[in-house]
Amino acid sequence: MFIQTETTPNPATLKFLPGLSVMDEGTADYQNADDAGNSPLAQRLFAVAGVRGVFLGRDFVTITKDEATDWDHAKPALLGAIMEHFQSGQPVIQGDQAADHGTQHSEEDAGIVSQIKELLDSRVRPAVAQDGGDITFHGFERGVVYLQMKGACAGCPSSTMTLKMGIENLLRHYIPEVTEVRPVGL
Repeated sequence: MFIQTETTPNPATLKFLPGLSVMDEGTADYQNADDAGNSPLAQRLFAVAGVRGVFLGRDFVTITKDEATDWDHAKPALLGAIMEHFQSGQPVIQGDQAADHGTQHSEEDAGIVSQIKELLDSRVRPAVAQDGGDITFHGFERGVVYLQMKGACAGCPSSTMTLKMGIENLLRHYIPEVTEVRPVGL
């Protein structure tokens, strides 16, 4: 098994590409070892000193380290943990994946929300996944779209620029009812 790594715009996060499917559908985001109870893979990764976050995508794993940890020291242990997991035959996630938080919007905004989700799925999420992250829709109220950045994008120095200059401009261009995009932190 050969695992490739890629840098992300977030210097505290690396993207690991094991060359096979990680998640059949959806994504999973773990902020600490306690959250990772249903994922044997995430548990293995949190066992490596300095790991602060694990994000599982369709064909990648992004790992965020703390400031005191150097990638040169952590990377070999993380590569070993990923390889060990996939060779063990254990599932990435056991049982049902935790559902994403509910979204908020009024009935009259259902059409607008559908357009927002379509643009996010077709234009934004693939680009964000390239950087080792994901973005989820959390609500639409009075022209404001609420989104959550995950994986490499959470805490990335350029995430505010991505939200404001990229996503907000895109949504406002195609959907005149959108006036602003705001991040939510969960």
